[in-house]
Amino acid sequence: MNDNPLVADGSRPAFSAIRAEHVLPALQYAIAQHRAAMSQLAARSGAGRADYRFKEIADARLGHAWSPVAHLKAVAETPALRAAYEEGQPHLIAYQNEIAQDLRLYNVVAGIGDFDQDLDPIERRAIDLAARKFLLSGVNLEETERLRLAAIRRELSILSTGFSNAVRDTTEAWTRVLTEDELAGVPTAERAMLANNARLRGMTGWLATLAGPSIQAIMGHADDRGLREAVHRAANTRASDQWPDAGGNDNSERIVSILELRAEAATLLGFEDSVALSLHLKMARDADTVEAFLLDLADRVRPAAQAEYAALAAHAASLGIASMEPWDVSYVAEKLRLARHAVDDSTLRAYFPLDAVLGGLVAILSDLFGIELREEADVDAWHSTVRYFSVSQGERVIGGIYLDLHARPGKISGAWMANCRARIVEPGSEQLPLVHLVSNFSPADGQAQTTLTHGEVVTLFHEMGHSLHQLLSEVDLPSIAGINGVEWDAVELPSQLLENFAWDRRALNLVTRHVVHGEAMPDDLIEKLLGARHFLAGLAVLRQVELGLIDLRLHRAVALDRDGVLAVIAAVRDEVAVIRQPDWSRPAHSFLHIFAGGYAAGYYSYLWAERLSSDAYARFADAGTIDRATGMSFREQVLGVGGSRPAMESFVAFRGRDADSAALLRTRGLAPDPLIIEGE
Repeated sequence: MNDNPLVADGSRPAFSAIRAEHVLPALQYAIAQHRAAMSQLAARSGAGRADYRFKEIADARLGHAWSPVAHLKAVAETPALRAAYEEGQPHLIAYQNEIAQDLRLYNVVAGIGDFDQDLDPIERRAIDLAARKFLLSGVNLEETERLRLAAIRRELSILSTGFSNAVRDTTEAWTRVLTEDELAGVPTAERAMLANNARLRGMTGWLATLAGPSIQAIMGHADDRGLREAVHRAANTRASDQWPDAGGNDNSERIVSILELRAEAATLLGFEDSVALSLHLKMARDADTVEAFLLDLADRVRPAAQAEYAALAAHAASLGIASMEPWDVSYVAEKLRLARHAVDDSTLRAYFPLDAVLGGLVAILSDLFGIELREEADVDAWHSTVRYFSVSQGERVIGGIYLDLHARPGKISGAWMANCRARIVEPGSEQLPLVHLVSNFSPADGQAQTTLTHGEVVTLFHEMGHSLHQLLSEVDLPSIAGINGVEWDAVELPSQLLENFAWDRRALNLVTRHVVHGEAMPDDLIEKLLGARHFLAGLAVLRQVELGLIDLRLHRAVALDRDGVLAVIAAVRDEVAVIRQPDWSRPAHSFLHIFAGGYAAGYYSYLWAERLSSDAYARFADAGTIDRATGMSFREQVLGVGGSRPAMESFVAFRGRDADSAALLRTRGLAPDPLIIEGE
């Protein structure tokens, strides 16, 4: 198998060599190797720490064989790769169920703590979490129930893949050729991006797509109201019954089936519903706690959101829009932001050329965490625009980051961090941790530099926070290193904390260089940007509450059909939303986070973790923001320990006290005593 790039030796995957025909043979080989290792372990009596580390390494190596396949499907899918993925995935899920329900293996792992009294707290936590996951996989159920649970998980995997494929296919299917008149109001940089959309498809002129930068360009700037409505309708009906000729790309029945199967799995495991199962390994105690948190937050921010909406409606009327519709909101908001703060996206983005942003971010990370990121040339990757940075401390390389930043056909929309290779430490060798940082920024047009909106800068900082969580771990057990083992409603702490630096005056001086004259953003423009930070913050928080409640209540409901799903969503909107969407809007049908990602019954996590990140950043603000001592403390107490202890213990170790729940509202400018950041 050495000629198969998915299982060949090497510190980094040979992405350019991976072909669809490699997938199934590599997976079968990796499963056989792992099965042999687990059989060897299950036969042990009196296993100890060395045996558990042996299991951790075997698990990580199985992941190394599959993670490039899953990654390429997300960023460089071809019909052949999709077919190979869909052929291999059921084999992997079936094998994972087999291992997770192996009673002999569970008894060995669960018994290690009793046999080996010298385990340290980190090892004990890893073994405890592993044992709990065995139980959540049904290892102690009767055979009929175990088999049913395994079948459910196989089916859920297939349904989630189908859900994601439908969103991707409808996203890529929709395009609209634009006329010169339809481009009225669209700034020069955004026009260049729309022209590049056309060039990528062998066309001339300008092309609107459902990629994030294209949607933002039209919805925020196009004067043509009909064009905005068309883009809004397409973006909000993807993969639904409202999509023209949706056929197999209608996710309606997939949503119903996913919810039913998750509920059945929870019942088999003895939980009241799938929310209770989801929360079993999270910080929040129960569904009532989460719902109370979200509704309390809604009550606190609704007055501000209503006032913001009234201001938008009044400004819309001044623009000749007598009745503001959802497809007008971003457009009117941009006009109002310009009127209030005298700053617009096109002016700002000229100060954020990508290379300057990356250079400034590298400097900030060095100052905060004592690390260096150095770009390496000629690193094997899956696309010519992918960049690779090694991460070093002093002369020692400790990891690496693949940056895939630009939107293109064949790539899922959105932004995320994913693990590429886990850190594996063995006698005489060490596999360095590698991560993928993926986004969908506007691509360069082949001549000019890529420039970013400030929102895209915030996204880059966010995903870099996730990346550092994975790369700066000091834990040698992959299952609890980095984001692994961290309660899912705390996993956003590092990412959201780093976002705040995209609003800091000192940081802005480092990441801004005008694309033409090379000067940093002037103080008066920084003041305007910072002054606009809390613009429409109430509406933004209320939208997150709405999505969190939709997720929670869909997973708490019993026996929903298509109409029942829509009824739950409508009820949430009636209860909390200020901006009302039309009846044809289908937000759940492209809600990848909860139906094809890790946030099922957990989307509230973004707001839950923001309480922690806002309070944690307050310590940085008190110290002058880019402060090495504070950064190293955060690295030591949060990033370095990963999931090796409960997240709240890590927070308290850094902050010196429990979290201040009002910090989120202060940071968002929605409390009487907003958090003041240098320069505001």
